[in-house]
Amino acid sequence: MADHRVTFRVHAVQRMFERSISELDVRQILELGEIIESYPDELPYPTRLILGFCDNRPVHVVAADAPDEDETVIITVYQPDVGRWDSTFRRRIKP
Repeated sequence: MADHRVTFRVHAVQRMFERSISELDVRQILELGEIIESYPDELPYPTRLILGFCDNRPVHVVAADAPDEDETVIITVYQPDVGRWDSTFRRRIKP
């Protein structure tokens, strides 16, 4: 696992900058966060939505796993909208 790479898409880096979320924050969420949704059929790689916290602030990370390349690709990072998620930030609120 020492050679496992984490690659950040440009979109993710832009959102991280806008929201003051560091690379270290994202790596900690990958390691310690909770997978709240999985998209195993997503192409080109299976994708997951991970909930974590940075300084008590909820953060969602969308990551795709490329096992053949031993790589995780960070697609986007955002603070969940309280109008779209329940109070635990684990379930979407139905319109």
